[in-house]
Amino acid sequence: MSDTAALPAEPVRIGIVSISDRASTGVYEDKGLPALQDWLTRALKNPVTFEPRLIPDEAARISATLIELVDAGCSLVLTTGGTGPALRDVTPEATLAVAHKEMPGFGEQMRQISLAFVPTAILSRQVAVVRGQSLIINLPGQPKAIAETLEGLKNSDGTQRINGIFAAVPYCIDLIGGPYLETHDDVCKAFRPKSAVRPAR
Repeated sequence: MSDTAALPAEPVRIGIVSISDRASTGVYEDKGLPALQDWLTRALKNPVTFEPRLIPDEAARISATLIELVDAGCSLVLTTGGTGPALRDVTPEATLAVAHKEMPGFGEQMRQISLAFVPTAILSRQVAVVRGQSLIINLPGQPKAIAETLEGLKNSDGTQRINGIFAAVPYCIDLIGGPYLETHDDVCKAFRPKSAVRPAR
C-alpha cells in the first residue's frame, strides 16, 4: 500500500437508546433503534459497534442506561422518544441529570429543522449534553424525523437548505477527546475548522 492510500477510519462505539413504554413491553414493534442504526451506518465511514437499548419511559432507568453506555466506552449516545410534554415524557430530565455540560445548540437546531414541517415542533424538548468524553443527544421519536434532524434539509438540486445536527457531531467529539469520525458527504458532510481536519492518510 502506498503512503497516500487511505487507511481505515477509527472504530467507534455508539449507544442507541429507544425509550418507549409500549415498545419496551412488546405492545408494538420498536422502529427507533433500526432507524438510528440504518442512518448511522449510511453516514459514517468508521467501523461502528452499536450498543442498542430498548427501555421504558422511566427517568431513573434512562439515566442509569446513559451512564452505563458512557462507562462502556460509547463516544456518542443517541436516544429517541420521550421528549414531548406528556406526563411520561422524561427523557430530557433524565439526560440533564447525568450531564457534565449542556449543549443547547443541538436542541435549538433540531426544533428549527422540525418547524419546517410542523408548528408543533415547539413542543419538543430534546437536549444534548456532554458526560465525560461522550456526547449524548435526544432525537425525535419518528424514523423520518430522526433522519431529517440528523442530516438536515436539502434543496431540489441537492444543496443544503438547513444544516442537520450531525454535521457538528464529529468536531464536538474531537473536542471532548473522542475518536475522529468521518462521514460520507452525500449523506451528511461533517464540518470542521481547517485546523482540525486531519490530512489525507
